[in-house]
Amino acid sequence: MQEQEFLRNQRKRLTAVRHYEEVTRNVSKTCRYYGISRMAFYRWLHRYRELGPEGLKDRSRRPHSSPRATKIEVLAKLLYLRQTYHFGPDKISMYLHRYHDIQISKSGVYRILKRLQLHRLPQNQRYKTHENRWKRYEKPEPD
Repeated sequence: MQEQEFLRNQRKRLTAVRHYEEVTRNVSKTCRYYGISRMAFYRWLHRYRELGPEGLKDRSRRPHSSPRATKIEVLAKLLYLRQTYHFGPDKISMYLHRYHDIQISKSGVYRILKRLQLHRLPQNQRYKTHENRWKRYEKPEPD
């Protein structure tokens, strides 16, 4: 969203609250007039009375905490395995479960790698079949 849209939303909320306070003194009529829910209006009214017009600005919807987020130690191990040994999500998941007793699904590993933009290995680090792994090079015999 742009700054103008934030200001427009703030002004719309302020006009609804002022309409309630100065004109109708009736929440239902005000909400019907502005086409908003009563819950939203009461939230705006409470914030307006508490913080003034600044309380009607848009706020972040991001949660304060993510208790189920992957721990940093697990992320560090996952990144180490990916960058050092070029393991894929299946192998990383198996390795963490077998050697570190950490349960994380293959799809969870993939989502983490994708978020960190490590889900695609460079061409020279991708798995190659046995036939394509080595190319025999022979020098011509000296004359």
